[in-house]
Amino acid sequence: MNVYVCIDDTDSLDSRGTGELADILAREVEKRKWGLCSSVTRHQLYVHPDIPYTSHNSSMCFTTCLEEGKLESLRDYAARFLAEESAEGSDPGLCIATDESLSTPEQLIEFGIRAKKSVITMQEAYDLARQMGIHLSSHGGTGQGIIGALAGVGLRLGGNDGKMRGSLDLPAENGVITVADILSHPAVDVVRTLEGVSLEGSERVRLVDKVKTVLVGGKMVLLVLPDGDVSAGGGWKTCTRQQLKGY
Repeated sequence: MNVYVCIDDTDSLDSRGTGELADILAREVEKRKWGLCSSVTRHQLYVHPDIPYTSHNSSMCFTTCLEEGKLESLRDYAARFLAEESAEGSDPGLCIATDESLSTPEQLIEFGIRAKKSVITMQEAYDLARQMGIHLSSHGGTGQGIIGALAGVGLRLGGNDGKMRGSLDLPAENGVITVADILSHPAVDVVRTLEGVSLEGSERVRLVDKVKTVLVGGKMVLLVLPDGDVSAGGGWKTCTRQQLKGY
């Protein structure tokens, strides 16, 4: 079964970030042979004085194609993991949603969109999770992280929000690589211009800054723009982190 896993508010200013814990959790799922996991995506939520957060108020989500009978094992392990590994003083939340619970996803997607622009209560999050049959649990502190955890699943499910955590390791020569070679990477579905044109084959891309994909139309997309530096050898270049900020 396809399962969404999202965590939020696990860190402090001097601890490992929530993204790192999400990466560790995903690797552990694969190590235990419970399922294969996707890249982790970061979802920016509302920044407001009434919302406690560590630095940016973002949640971290990944999906896994889970083996039959392993859902309870995943829930139990993830709960223990957050309780043990989250930073002192944090308010960690965990959300795990299956395809069955997401058969009518509109309310959850809308919840995720609202969490990007308004203050939402914990009770609202618990009520929606209970209504949809989604696992939502707190593992320390106030448990405020359940809001972001549920919202992160909704945003990832919506398919048009979030950028990958970390960066792509691509086999570029002198910083330039063909689109075909980029598309051979399992974490890239499409190479596309900012205007929405998909690139193919031998077109060349110069890698700039940390190379990240973003979630657009349910696909992991590497966005590029025309390269003004003709001498660099690429007709296109990847976007900087600043240019991807809106994702």
